[in-house]
Amino acid sequence: MELRNFKKQNMCEAVSYLLIFFALMLIFPLRLLPCFLAGFIVYETILALTPWVGRLVKGPLARWITIFFLAVIIVLALAAGITKLIGFLLHDFHSTAAFHAAASKLLEDAQNTLSPVVARYLPADIDELQHQAMAWLREHLIIVQTLGRTAAHTVATMLIGMLLGAIISLRISDSDNNDAPLKQALLRRLSRLAASFHDVVFAQIKVALVNTLLTCGFLYAILPMFGLHFPFAKTVIVLTFIAGLLPVIGNLISNTVILLIGLSISLQAALIALIFLILVHKLEYFINARIFGTRINAKTWEILLAMLVFESAFGLAGVVAAPVFYAYLKSELRHARLI
Repeated sequence: MELRNFKKQNMCEAVSYLLIFFALMLIFPLRLLPCFLAGFIVYETILALTPWVGRLVKGPLARWITIFFLAVIIVLALAAGITKLIGFLLHDFHSTAAFHAAASKLLEDAQNTLSPVVARYLPADIDELQHQAMAWLREHLIIVQTLGRTAAHTVATMLIGMLLGAIISLRISDSDNNDAPLKQALLRRLSRLAASFHDVVFAQIKVALVNTLLTCGFLYAILPMFGLHFPFAKTVIVLTFIAGLLPVIGNLISNTVILLIGLSISLQAALIALIFLILVHKLEYFINARIFGTRINAKTWEILLAMLVFESAFGLAGVVAAPVFYAYLKSELRHARLI
């Protein structure tokens, strides 16, 4: 009888691994990664705040109602945050005249600063830039329409994911049911996946915030000391935070943007930006190594390799999901005592 139960347990464990594997792989062809990320963020946020709510409200029913309203508030706050983020990102482009003047100055400085080999591929003025942009839009109208549908699908799936994360967080844990071994095995897989998501995503948010604060200090404090003004500073700060949510590669993206804009201002601005970015890159490398080393026992090159493989297989979505999936893989291997 014990041998039969042992075989049944092993069979359920194997089936749970297969189900989780296929579910995670189906996220990419079904384009459900935004739903997956949004749902887990809401779920983990509610779980993190639950102990604080439990101090104020006693009893399971009162706690259930409080968490429900807390979930609604979090979903609304995230939706409002996305709207505010878009408005903040477009703030630099509200004034057409100011945008044209700034863009014209950037193009003129780039023509005078950059090598002629590079400058020949840049528009000569804002009118030529507008003409090239309109020509590109006419030639790639189908791509633009596809991007619009993709954006609408992404927003819709994110909202659904937030709602699902809030609903699942309301589930009251049942006592262990030994008569449902497959259910228990699946719950173990999901709990480890949730823990891996929490370790990677929330830690990376902290790294992105540190990087954004340092960039903000550089643009608004250090550069003005040298009499330099960085155009579109607020947009660059938002881009730095968004790109910083991607481990390793995000820092390279934001650094490249800052360096190119600094080069368009002057060689002095580019040199100051280069020194600053080297210091920030070293600091973030240390922070990343500390986070991934202590949380998931993974070095930076491991995460970068996982991102490279997932990008080749699944595109940009693979880059975003790779750190979480890799952390989950290492968690399962550690619990199985294979590493």
